[in-house]
Parts: sequence; structure tokens; C-alpha cells
Amino acid sequence: MTDSGRLAEAFFKDRYGVDNGIAADLIGVAMSRGGEHAELFFEHREGSNITFEQQAVKTASRSTSQGVGIRVIQGDAIGYAYTEDLDRAAMRRAADTAARIASHGDTTPPVDVMHYESADYYKPEASTVSVAPADKVDLIRRADLAARAYDSSIVRADINFIDELKRVMIVTSDGRIAGDVQPLVRFNVSTLSERDQSRQTARWGGGGRMGMSYFETHTPEMLAIESARQAVLLQSAIEAPAGMFPVVLGAGDSGILLHEAVGHGLEADFNRKKTSNYTDQIGNVVASELCTVVDDGTIRDSRGSINIDDEGNTPGYNVLIEDGVLRGYIQDRMSTKHFGVQPTGNGRRQSFRHYPMPRMTNTYMLAGQTSPEDIIRSVDRGIYCVSFSGGQVDITNGDFVFSVTEGYMIEGGKVTAPIRNVNLIGNGPDVLRKVTAVGSDFALSDGRWTCGKDGQSVPVGVGIPTVLISGITVGGTALG
Repeated sequence: MTDSGRLAEAFFKDRYGVDNGIAADLIGVAMSRGGEHAELFFEHREGSNITFEQQAVKTASRSTSQGVGIRVIQGDAIGYAYTEDLDRAAMRRAADTAARIASHGDTTPPVDVMHYESADYYKPEASTVSVAPADKVDLIRRADLAARAYDSSIVRADINFIDELKRVMIVTSDGRIAGDVQPLVRFNVSTLSERDQSRQTARWGGGGRMGMSYFETHTPEMLAIESARQAVLLQSAIEAPAGMFPVVLGAGDSGILLHEAVGHGLEADFNRKKTSNYTDQIGNVVASELCTVVDDGTIRDSRGSINIDDEGNTPGYNVLIEDGVLRGYIQDRMSTKHFGVQPTGNGRRQSFRHYPMPRMTNTYMLAGQTSPEDIIRSVDRGIYCVSFSGGQVDITNGDFVFSVTEGYMIEGGKVTAPIRNVNLIGNGPDVLRKVTAVGSDFALSDGRWTCGKDGQSVPVGVGIPTVLISGITVGGTALG
């Protein structure tokens, strides 16, 4: 058993007395009314958040939450109940409630639980939660000083240091018990540049499933200067043109467009319910042959990586689109049964208060053969997009709108003036079909993305090489 699994199981046993006997008893209660499958999701989460504004600490908070979520599945019916009280009687009541919700009336005996091996893509000791607040504030002050020193127009730097340490243990009625200890840190910097009457803001940051070692390779100064650079850049930016243009997506952060515009449509619950534009498309061409898209929960220390998913399965390297052909969906337990496939390790939930669903981990496009310089040179007039603030997508048809936070004009095969107020408007499947070049410079975005779905948020990673799309509608404010 990995350190994460061993430590998580020992934690719940030592602190709450949850051993194999109690777990088996709760599974028995959950299955007592005829469920086909039951699971227990134990969680203990510690976290802290320091907010720094106007050169002073504004808020500093620390939180702890705990509980167990119990799910019972019977056909397409789901019974779900949770309790924050890890007393045995309270947990039995929750298990009975879940059983009643999913009840079909026949008793199914559970099996004895057995330990299940989790992966080892990050270390349980890699956490900043126990680091002294003064040490965190020192990092914050370093970032503040660096942002202000970058340019005299930087009049404000707002900074957040957010971290958590989450321990989980999953027990299932098919005899599986698995645990994990999941560290997570995020450092955010927002800067304001003022020149005359112009006020421009930019945001940057990063993190991952690691401890203070993150700041050895991503210093507070580096993160702050990047935010300040973008804010100052916007002061000299021209208004974005409007119209249809070739668009070059820069490596790394542009992967958020892939995540939103394509990734959600490949989550199996939408396809099981036939509400995705990728429904019944397995084996069909859905993108340019230059495109291979994967969801990969195994990248060491990445924000989106997991040692086990929230149903107790190990994560995987899952090819979704291969050379333009749709090969598979992102699965959870409900969808694997429906499609008759193996788990992909993508059953994820926000907390013990939520039931799992198919969710992305680290979703990215593989590198191609073309140099990014040649891609830029091939564009006579177009848009070069480097970073984004997110967007919106309609899962049923793939239509999206994205806001670009750093973008440039491409003129005569060269990157020229920075532009602002840039929105990309298009359709995910259509955009993938219009990919005409894929760069050799793949990059994974630094750990700053959180994905929302059905009211639940989970940490994710995104990535992409430099990619040329032959045409996307740019919603700017100037004539194209």
C-alpha cells in the first residue's frame, strides 16, 4: 500500500474508530434495501486562506470539515445521504437514508472489504497547511514588493495564499477500500496598473499538489511580475478587431479552451443521457487528424492529478481523441456500466456532501511536429492568444465564448501589437476540425484552474501546444 493510502486509512481508524468492521456494517445497512452497489466516502479537510490587499493582510482564516457521504445505486436510481457526524449511529442513519431513497426492496448482502492499492503521483507530506502563517505572509510580501517594483504604474497588488490537506477513504460494496492524502496549494496575484485615466488589471498565479517546494521553482516574485507584466501590457494594447480571423493558441494556458469547449462534451454522463454533441460518435472523425486529446490524472504533482478517484479507482492516461477520431469518454461508475467499459478513474466530487460524476483531471492536446515559429510565420493577419480568464460553453452543441487576457495581432507572419477586449466565439467540434497546424512545444498550464459542473468544483489541469485554427470569430470592438 502506498504511503497516502496507508496514512489515510490509519487516520480515520485512529481518530474516528472507522475500522473494517464498522465499514462493513455501514455497507450492510446501505445495501439492506436492495441496492446494486453502495459506497462510503469519508473525508477530512483542513485548509487556510490568507488575503492580502493594500499592502496589508486583510483576512486570515483556517477551516476544518469532516463527514461521510453514502451512495446507493439501484438501476438508474441513486440514493445519497451524508453526515458531518462520524459517530456510528449517525453514519448508520445516513446509510439507511441512502438505502431508502434508492430502495427497490430486495436485500443484497455485501462482501468483506479488502485494501486496494492507490497510486503515488504526489506525496502526502507535501502540504503547506501546517506551515506557520508568518512564513506564508513572507512569501506574500515578497510578491507585493516585486509587483510594485516592476513598473511605477502598478498601484495595487492583491494576493491570496490558499491551501488544503484532504484525507479521503472510500469503501465499496464490491470489496474495495482505498485511501489518499491530497495536498493542494494555490498562490494568486492580481495587479492594477494606473496611467492617467486608464486602469488595467491582470491576474496570475499557480500551484499544485505540493508543498513549499513549489516556491523554489515558481518564486513569489516570478508570479507577481507575470501579473504586473500583463497589466502594464494592457496599457499599450489596442482594441481588438472584430470578425473572422485565423487564431494561434499559445502553448499552455490556452488549454482551458480545449477543456471547456471540448472536454465537457466528452464526459460520459452527458453522452449517456444523449445531451452531448459527441453522443454516439465513438469511432467517428470529430477533429482534424492533427489532434490527439487525452485526459491524464497521472502527472506528478499537477493540480488535476489524483492517486485515486472519488469512487476508489486509480486514475489513468485516457485517450479521448486520437488523430481526429473519437476513441472514448471520461467515465464514472454509472457510465461504465451503461457503456460496458472499464473505469477511467474520473469519478470525482467536490466533497463528501456531493455524489461523484465524470470529471476531467488534466486534459490536454499532444504536441505535433511544427515549430511554433513556423506557425506564426504562416499567418498573414490573425490573432495570437496567450492566456485566458475562462469562458462559457453549451454542452449540447459545443458553442462557446472565451475571454482572452493576453493577446496580440499577427501581421505579415510576425507578432505585433498587443490587443485587449478580446473574445473568441465559436463551436468546439468545429474549431477542432479547423486545426491546421500543431506545434512541437507542448506546455501544461501552471496549477490555477478550477472546473465547475452542476454546482460542484474540482481542481483540474489543462495544457496544449501552439495550435493554428484556420478561423474563429473574434468579438472585438474595432472594425476587422
